[in-house]
Amino acid sequence: MTEQILSQEEIDALLNAMETGEVEVAEEKPPEKKEVKAYDLTAQSVMLRDQFDALDEVYDKFINLMSGELSTTLQRSLEVKVASKEVVKFGEFLKAFSNPTGFAMFNMEPLIGSALIVIEPNLVFSMIDCMFGGDGKPLPKVREFTVIEQRMLRRFFLDILKNLQMAWKVAHTLNINLRKTETKPEFVHLVNPGDLMIVVVFTISGDEFSGNLHLATPYLMLEPIKEQLTSSYLREKDRASSFGNQIKQLLKKTDVNIIAELGKNKYSVRDILSFDVDDVIKLNTGPEDLVTLKVEHVPKFLGMPGVVKGSRAVQISALIDENGSN
Repeated sequence: MTEQILSQEEIDALLNAMETGEVEVAEEKPPEKKEVKAYDLTAQSVMLRDQFDALDEVYDKFINLMSGELSTTLQRSLEVKVASKEVVKFGEFLKAFSNPTGFAMFNMEPLIGSALIVIEPNLVFSMIDCMFGGDGKPLPKVREFTVIEQRMLRRFFLDILKNLQMAWKVAHTLNINLRKTETKPEFVHLVNPGDLMIVVVFTISGDEFSGNLHLATPYLMLEPIKEQLTSSYLREKDRASSFGNQIKQLLKKTDVNIIAELGKNKYSVRDILSFDVDDVIKLNTGPEDLVTLKVEHVPKFLGMPGVVKGSRAVQISALIDENGSN
């Protein structure tokens, strides 16, 4: 038989108290609704774009260089501008291209890894047509590149990378070298398909044609120098450069004392107290020895003493380095 915790009298008293309100009955609360927060799958992409503000300056410089280079090479007026900027996975990026397409893999030393330039096939055919005197009209049907066209495409890539290296100087000094060219996307291997790429699309337009050039750089490749590509770093760099030039200009107008030291020697206090008129003080140098020129008491030059237009002068013969040697 189950042991009874409360007696019947206690149970009756408890029920009576509940009915009269002397004992509060806890109401069953409905389950709390958990707040659902929306997650932006592109948040990481936005964050990555914000980390590389200096790249905008690189792209602007690259556009100016490419516009002049292509206009000269193709002998016609061309316009180069940025069409889009995005951060995408490498696998998804490659899916957008078919065979044939112009691919160029290149290194950016001292950064580790490789980046990629892609030129769409219609633009390749148009630029090559212009090179041989044509008007650059697109072909009615895309075909495989011939051997000559592949050589011309390689030449275009070399010119592009030369301008890209010059453009990068506004943010960071890099040595850019072409590593490999391809025409089939399945032969392009840079990073894992899931790795993020910073992709910038440039539109190249002429009177008779237009097409896109894609510049894709792995995020991991830029990771070591990302601090130097932020807007705050650029502001500090510009401020330091500005103050540096101002300081240089001020220093050029600053007066300093220059002393030509003919020689020196050591005497005791007793000897000095005994000096008298017409005494001869011997120095450690002779008439053929070089004298030391001091700037604010710091030895900087060696020179030969002489006379110029009746005034004593010293002709500088050598510089003295920080270690005191010449």
